[in-house]
Amino acid sequence: MADPLRVHGTSIPGLLRIDLALHEDGRGWFKEGFQRAKLEAQGFPAFEIVQNNVSFNAEVGVTRGIHAEPWDKYISLAHGRAFAAIVDLRDGETRGRVETVELHPGNALYVPRGCGNSYQTLTPDVVYTYLVNEHWSPDAEYTLIQAFDPALGIDWPIGPDAAIRSDKDRGHPTLAELACAR
Repeated sequence: MADPLRVHGTSIPGLLRIDLALHEDGRGWFKEGFQRAKLEAQGFPAFEIVQNNVSFNAEVGVTRGIHAEPWDKYISLAHGRAFAAIVDLRDGETRGRVETVELHPGNALYVPRGCGNSYQTLTPDVVYTYLVNEHWSPDAEYTLIQAFDPALGIDWPIGPDAAIRSDKDRGHPTLAELACAR
């Protein structure tokens, strides 16, 4: 059987959607979550992984972000389903552009630095894993915006009243407030 690994561009420059080969049988499934040579053969950029992070989310409706870190990120789920929203926060004509995708173990996203990523869990026990090409640092400068900013037009499956969010995420500015602060 041919490997269904496929890399797809999006309307946000540098943001890539990846279809992964998920091999299933009566025991469960197996996937190559990241295979550099196969990805690069389809135009994936050079990506030197220095850290692997995992976030576990027990409940449906956990909503994290929108956070733009100063590094590139390769996101995949090990368990469950989540709605991901990516916002281009870089200066330029695509600033404020949004892409959404439902994440599951059979796909992945490559999010370039300067794009804000966020997600909302659609099932219990979501395991969200991401590879990055820079080490986390307390001095890193993040760009943070409000996930439920109406100006972004994100059609979240679970609205702000039922979403489970941190106080910090609730306090992020809107895109317009971020622009005024610059």
